[in-house]
Amino acid sequence: MPINTTIFHRTKSHSFVQHIFFHKKLIPIMEVSMEVEVASSLSSEKLFKLYNNYHTIAPKVDPQSFKSITVIQGDGGVGSIISTVYGDGSTSKHTVDAIDTSNHLISYTYFEADVFKGIIEKTTHHIKFSPSPNGGAIYKRTVIFKCIGDAKLSDEAMNISKETIKNIFKRMESYAIAHPEDF
Repeated sequence: MPINTTIFHRTKSHSFVQHIFFHKKLIPIMEVSMEVEVASSLSSEKLFKLYNNYHTIAPKVDPQSFKSITVIQGDGGVGSIISTVYGDGSTSKHTVDAIDTSNHLISYTYFEADVFKGIIEKTTHHIKFSPSPNGGAIYKRTVIFKCIGDAKLSDEAMNISKETIKNIFKRMESYAIAHPEDF
């Protein structure tokens, strides 16, 4: 199932995007954050390794959503710039901000994205994999959206973003389960 990015695309009249994405009557907010948590049967170590190789695995796991993910500067580690081409032809670029192998943390910031033009300045993602008390791990992603001007993300846009993140996680997890030799 491809990622649903339709709600983020600008149209000629912008009315669809404004209807879905903005609440003009609300108090302007510069930053909006959301959290997503998903339990997994996989260990935090395996999930960290899986997501630390996201740029090579995601296009295999979901080629309809991710045409390509390419490291365009650096080695894929901290400070690297990564370019993504999505199934619909839209693109994005992000920097890797942090990789903490001992605490299973990954942070990165999207600074350029076709789907956010004129709406979002940048989004920062903090991903943590923590051991679960009953085995496996908890995947937790916090996303901070830096809005342009008085733009505010709608509840519908936030819910679609959360579901997309959960769906991608489940696909990545399924891949790791099907290919245990890689992790």
